[in-house]
Amino acid sequence: MPREDIAFQTSDNVTLRGWFYLPEASSTTPLPCVVMSHGFTAVKEMYLDKYAATITSSLPISCLVYDHRGFGASDALPSAPRLEIITSLQCSDLSDAITYAQSREDVNKEKIGIWGVAFSGGHCIKVGAVDRRVKAVLSQVPMVNGWENFHRLTPPHLVAGAEGKAAMTIPVSPLNPKATPAVQGIDAHEFFFGLGKGTEWKNEVTIKTMEEFRSYNPWVHIHRISPTPLPMAIAENDTLMPTDLALTAYSKALEPKELQLLPGGHFGGYGAHFENVVKCQVEFLKKTLYT
Repeated sequence: MPREDIAFQTSDNVTLRGWFYLPEASSTTPLPCVVMSHGFTAVKEMYLDKYAATITSSLPISCLVYDHRGFGASDALPSAPRLEIITSLQCSDLSDAITYAQSREDVNKEKIGIWGVAFSGGHCIKVGAVDRRVKAVLSQVPMVNGWENFHRLTPPHLVAGAEGKAAMTIPVSPLNPKATPAVQGIDAHEFFFGLGKGTEWKNEVTIKTMEEFRSYNPWVHIHRISPTPLPMAIAENDTLMPTDLALTAYSKALEPKELQLLPGGHFGGYGAHFENVVKCQVEFLKKTLYT
């Protein structure tokens, strides 16, 4: 698929960089656009290119893919550390990405969708609830309840680190099995070190990020997404973004909504279940943005 390197400014003048995908066949009219961003610490080269290429090869639709501030190819504020996730800023940046998409002459300004996975799946829930420019909200294995999620996964001494002790960083998924990770599990390790190899992904994240994780609860906004349609893909055995938390959030969403249950764990959408996940997303986009 045709792919253009792009850059745009956020409301606080940070440059975010990414790609803009178009279908192979040229169009004389502006096309719908899906704005896509990745999950916890991941960069756009870690399968977002495959999602965007598949969507644009299946429908006359465009995709805008970008790296979060401080990650991958995107900048951070001069005074801010890289490799730090401030959820309010990432949500604001998502709205700025929508603004950039709408500024393009090849984009239909009235047909903007947002797509997010894991952490950014939560961002899509929050932004989709408050930004009425969004006409479709695609949320895949989302983080919905930071407090519950954090305390199920995080060792007590790391909780103390997030409560005001000296600032430090920790590995996202450590090579040393005795180290404390931000994300636990062999499947997470295989994802980050497999798909992250040869990219700008870094195996590091700030402790401030973990504090933000704990206080982030996008599920409280989910009932406000309606009447914008919401398809949510949830893994049946997700231990990183627990299945029961995601299902509880989904139950609070109002119609129109669609639930796709994926066999296996959190990372299945990047491998064994990619084809099924993206097929359902294409069908949803065909019904909502394309028609």
